[in-house]
Amino acid sequence: MIHPHTRIQFINDEMGYGVFATHFLPKGTITYVKDSLEMEITPEAFGHYSAEMQEVIEKYSYIDEKGVRIVSWDFAKYVNHCCNCNTMSTGYGFEIAIRDIQPGEQVTDEYGIFNIKEEMELQCHQKNCRRRLSPDDFDHYYQQWDEQLKGALAVLLSVDQPLIPILDIQAREEFMAYLQGKTPYRSVYNLKYFPQYASNGVGTNVNPE
Repeated sequence: MIHPHTRIQFINDEMGYGVFATHFLPKGTITYVKDSLEMEITPEAFGHYSAEMQEVIEKYSYIDEKGVRIVSWDFAKYVNHCCNCNTMSTGYGFEIAIRDIQPGEQVTDEYGIFNIKEEMELQCHQKNCRRRLSPDDFDHYYQQWDEQLKGALAVLLSVDQPLIPILDIQAREEFMAYLQGKTPYRSVYNLKYFPQYASNGVGTNVNPE
């Protein structure tokens, strides 16, 4: 579920649609939660779709740490990538604003965390644009992403959080334990999909160090 203070808006023929803030969303705001209404498509189920439907699913989904494609039921699927994004996925099952988002500003994300299978050309037009997304981005950038996420998580409890009730209990307990200093930080690297572990039924809680 996308944050309630957002809206979908057509940008142009090149970009299509995007998601924009309707209110000020301060750094630390949870902007998206994977809730029980999201469609989950396993690798096996994906193979049974027609080529046309597979193309649509690929366009509007992300792949989680289990290799499952997640398609949002609301307009969260229209959040675009930006190399200077203002939100990012965490290892706790939600996305968070890593800097302040102003009213009318586009809500953008880091697609490098979405377990893409092939390189993708980028159109974010930022000075620091990587030009291409690569399956290797996880390994190259996760430490940088973790530093940004730690800064946002540090202020999570100081801002309004309408999506916290949507979080499942385990995820809520895990990030609260981290914020209280009871458990180590859960790296975003835990969202990386390792096919060899999934096929063997092994968990994906991998230590990147």
